[in-house]
Amino acid sequence: MAWYDRLIGRAPKVDEEKLNPAQPYFDSKIESSREPTFSFEKAYEDLEIVNRGVNMLVDDCAEINVKVGAQLSTQSIVKGIKRSRVDLLLNKEPNLFQDISAFRRNLLIDYIIDGNIFIYYDGVHLYHLPASKMIIHASEKTYIEKYTYNETVTFSPREIIHVKENSFYSIYRGVSRLKPALRTMILMKRMREFQDNFFKNGAVPGLVLKSPNTLSEKIKERMIQSWQARYRPDAGGRRPLILDGGIEIDEISNVNFRELDFQSAIEENEKIILKALGIPPILLDSGNNANLRPNMRLYYLETILPIIRKINFAMERFFGFEIIEEASNIPALQPELRDQASYYQALVNTGIISPNEARVALNFEPVEGYDDLRVPANIAGSAVNPDEGGRPPEGEE
Repeated sequence: MAWYDRLIGRAPKVDEEKLNPAQPYFDSKIESSREPTFSFEKAYEDLEIVNRGVNMLVDDCAEINVKVGAQLSTQSIVKGIKRSRVDLLLNKEPNLFQDISAFRRNLLIDYIIDGNIFIYYDGVHLYHLPASKMIIHASEKTYIEKYTYNETVTFSPREIIHVKENSFYSIYRGVSRLKPALRTMILMKRMREFQDNFFKNGAVPGLVLKSPNTLSEKIKERMIQSWQARYRPDAGGRRPLILDGGIEIDEISNVNFRELDFQSAIEENEKIILKALGIPPILLDSGNNANLRPNMRLYYLETILPIIRKINFAMERFFGFEIIEEASNIPALQPELRDQASYYQALVNTGIISPNEARVALNFEPVEGYDDLRVPANIAGSAVNPDEGGRPPEGEE
């Protein structure tokens, strides 16, 4: 389009929306969760490492507040809402029934387990809708036609805030972070079940009763029932069985109790699960100050903050205000106190910032009379005017 098109009236209208011509060819079927979240939910409840890793992500993300900035120039879905109201909803009171921590933790558990967050805005408050029961109805013309909860309640796209995790196959729903570790979680669960069954049965390998004579089926069943009645491994019984008639006991399993522990395999599988969640395994293992701090910083920069920003971008589009995470109070992202003090001291003494600006940056209250910049003293001349100051001219009395 040329610059003179606006003058002669050939410029396109600003309010005109151009639809995506490829939209009808996208998957327009009804989409629910691509992956069955039941497996992830059971792993979260049954496996210690999954529970600890998910709770660690959820709790750390839920502690980060946001700052509501200026109103954006782009069109928002909600009209006429004030910035103070958005700040109240996102930082203090999302609704009349939940505090902000419980509300955020519910959202984040859905994000980790299901890969999606659905929030309903009724015009006044925010409410969490469980992602496993939400169905997205794709539109052939725009993007989303409607949402359905539990196949009963219908919501319009202007009532729902949707946060989507990364996904390759779908542009509508995200995929759980636990999905790549599903095989590992199933393997760990089977290891635990084998251990439980083994020790539940008295930690005794299988035995074969050998008889030189051929026994009928009735006699075999009677002997098995007698064995189970007298020798009860589930009750911890140790009553011996009297063997006669040439019956012998033969060992068929050479099982090492140390091998049945699976300790090394379980530790390796736990690391795989933690890496799938984005948690450095060393944070849940032994470490020292030399390696914990850089891994904690990496954990926040590459895992926590990207999750928070995805949620903030969805809130920005919905409410129309700039939403920024408040990361200044996160200990892992703060520099060492000595380095921080030297940094602000250099900025103040070189006249870049005022003392009060440095105090505010260090979370101290401003002091009256310290709002001016400091002009650094220079022996060879003034920093403002090098011709002034310095050594007096010779010959002056």
